[in-house]
Order: sequence, then C-alpha cells, then structure tokens
Amino acid sequence: MKVLVTGGTGFLGGAICRLLAARGDAVSSFARTPVPALDALGVSQVRGDLGNLEQLVVASKGMDAVVHVAAKAGDWGTLEQYYAANVAGTDHVLAACFMNGVPRLVYTSTPSVVHAGGDIEGGNESLPYATHFLAHYPRTKALAEQRVLHANGPELSTVALRPHLIFGPGDRNLFPRIVARRRAERLRFIAPGGKRVDVTYVDNAAQAHLDALDRLAPEAACAGRAYFISQGVPVVLEDMVNDLLRVAGLPPETRLLKPALAQLLARACEGLWRVLPLPGEPPLTRFLVEQLSTAHWFDISAAKRDLGYHPTVSISEGLGRMSEWWLREQRRT
Repeated sequence: MKVLVTGGTGFLGGAICRLLAARGDAVSSFARTPVPALDALGVSQVRGDLGNLEQLVVASKGMDAVVHVAAKAGDWGTLEQYYAANVAGTDHVLAACFMNGVPRLVYTSTPSVVHAGGDIEGGNESLPYATHFLAHYPRTKALAEQRVLHANGPELSTVALRPHLIFGPGDRNLFPRIVARRRAERLRFIAPGGKRVDVTYVDNAAQAHLDALDRLAPEAACAGRAYFISQGVPVVLEDMVNDLLRVAGLPPETRLLKPALAQLLARACEGLWRVLPLPGEPPLTRFLVEQLSTAHWFDISAAKRDLGYHPTVSISEGLGRMSEWWLREQRRT
C-alpha cells in the first residue's frame, strides 16, 4: 500500500510511519522539515505546508491512502493560525484526495471536540460536539473533523480517530512541559483532585490508525464515523503526572490550587499575554484549568468492534520504555 502521512516528522506521525514501514508499506511523509529518523526507515520525505494545496496534490498523487496527522496543537495562538492549519489545511488534504482519486483518508482528531467543560465518565461516540470551547485548538479540530466525516462517500472513505493524551518515547510536547514546570516549581494540580482521565501509549495510538486504514472502505462500519482511542483503562490524573515525573527522576507533585484561584490566575495570564503581548505561552490558561479539573475518559468499545483495535502495550510497559528512552536522552546531553 502507498500511504502519505501528513505530519510524519511529529510524535504520533513518526510512530505511524514506523509501523507502516515495518509491515512493508511504501510510506511518504509530508512535513515542513525532513528528519534523519525517517530516512533511516526508508520513508520518502516530501517537504511542504498544509497551506499549499499544490504541494499536497503533488505529494498525494498515486497514493492508496492518506493519514492526516499534521495540525497546530496547544492552547495558545490566534484563531487565524489555528484555522489556517487545522481547518483550511484539512480542506486542502480533502481536495488533494478528491483530485487524485485517493480512496481512503484517516484523520487524527481529539476527544476535546466533545468536551464542553464538565466531567465525561465513560462517554461514547454518541456525545455531541461541544458548543462551548475555551481554546481555538478544539474548536478548529471539531470543524475539521466534521468536514472529514461529511466528505465520506463512494469516492473517498473517511474515518476520524480521537486518541487521548498520548505518551511515550520521543514525546517533545506533553512530557517536556510537565518536566519543565516541575523543575521551575510551577506545576500544580486543581483541588480536590482525583479526577480520572484517559491516556494512550503512542504505539497503541499509531496502531489504531493502521487498524482504521485496513478496515476503511465504502460501506465499511467505520466509514464516516469518529472513534475514541485510549488504553481503555482510565487513570487518576495526578498519579499519571507523577508517574511521568518519576520517569524524569523528579519528585512527585502534591500541591493543589483552589479552582476559583486557578480560574482567576488563568484569566489574568491570558489577559497579560494578549495585551502586552508577552512571548511564548501563558503558564496557565482557562482551557488547561478545565482539563486539569474535570474527568474525561471514554468507552472504546466501538473502536474495538469496528476497527479491531486493542491496546497491546500497557501503561506500565509504556512508562518503562519512556524511562529507558529518557536515560538515553540524558546521556546524549
């Protein structure tokens, strides 16, 4: 199979490329900057930007499938930036698929598209899209996901996956931020704590994309649908964060912020970063407070049934692999 992976140089995209290459598929990565690791896997690297439709048309020509992972993540930036990457960029991917007759598209979404601010405990795919968002990332991902699913039809079969809190070796986003905040004494939990959330080991998230790719076809059960992806075993947020801190050789965090104070600080930070403006991201945002103070875990029965998805790497094994990776990284530096 010839497969184009957008964002193949990223954390999840790289894992998808690795698994596809390992089973013998002809893999191409579409990203702004090539990386040596993909060259070593035999992955063909195409330099390009989601904002350039012509580049995507050229890159997707002759492909049997596209796995669209690339996106602007995080919770800080302008609406224009997020819309350009996540909505307009996805429109370009869809257009390129139709122009080249690519028959399958697997789209990487996020559970945040249904998170409206309250606890979600065991929710499934019947949950509606949220109408209230505290960040541009989930708002634009919800728009893009709906466009992908609406595009499903005889010419192009589409499916959207919603992996939750991906962790594992090679993470350059979530894990480094947690470590940096703990080292700077800026990490806090929101009282009273104890909320459960889903997590997903990166290889399990990647395998889910391959499972969807293999099942996807016109009239398939998964065509035109979205699926939650996780370990299938929710964890207490504070426990998981402290497990990640132990991977980095750091002491656990126990300090709590009262919810009212956390919201006040988040609003103040957002206001300062907008008005001044200050470089980088605010240390606290309303979206982050919402994520830290609510339960969000999901029923993955539909993914097991329709995609044949089953997480094969446990959380403890995944943390062990992370620990080995982190030790190697520290030796290099």
